[in-house]
Amino acid sequence: MDIKINRHTVIVFDLDDTLYNELDYLKSAYRFIAKNLEQNNWKTLYSIMFSLYRSNENVFKYLATKYNTEVTSLVEMYRNHNPDIQLFDGVLDIMNSIKAKQGKLGIITDGRVKTQSAKLKSLGIEHLFDHIVISEALGSEKPNEVNYKTIESTLSGKVYYYIADNIKKDFISPNALGWKTVGLIDNGLNIHSNAYLYPNREHMPQFFIESYKEMHIL
Repeated sequence: MDIKINRHTVIVFDLDDTLYNELDYLKSAYRFIAKNLEQNNWKTLYSIMFSLYRSNENVFKYLATKYNTEVTSLVEMYRNHNPDIQLFDGVLDIMNSIKAKQGKLGIITDGRVKTQSAKLKSLGIEHLFDHIVISEALGSEKPNEVNYKTIESTLSGKVYYYIADNIKKDFISPNALGWKTVGLIDNGLNIHSNAYLYPNREHMPQFFIESYKEMHIL
């Protein structure tokens, strides 16, 4: 997929399962929690936690009962830890190429400011973006058009792209606003796996890619 970039082009990304696998964030958080609860035997606990997750069991309820602690404190540990996550291959090259050609970069992501900001810091890319929209700070979540119009009002451009993964909610508003939309196909590890429920044009991106190696910045 070829994308021509100039100073009038705005490329906006989703974060979770678009720039990295959100499952890696979950694993990172589980390791952090396991090390806090079982310093000398944390790998055994981590193994159990991940098995519970894969079995659709309530991990935090299990831990709260076993370690006589509150679910709320476990959730806070999950949300506020410093994550160990890595970008998908090719993401950084794509972003650097966009910036080199004077294109603008943005993010629209749902979540809490502290959590999403920590992810961007761990990925080492927060400095590359001209504007970042996080739902908690804005007070609205996707697919609300407000999230996308905030980008339009902040980053002037003639062509807008949104690159994301969640068929359920990511592409409805940018499609309606005339943006170009690109869907990153689930690599088998995505948190959201129900794309088949939304086959209609309103939800679908205009283009699909399997990896960032398919994107060529011109």
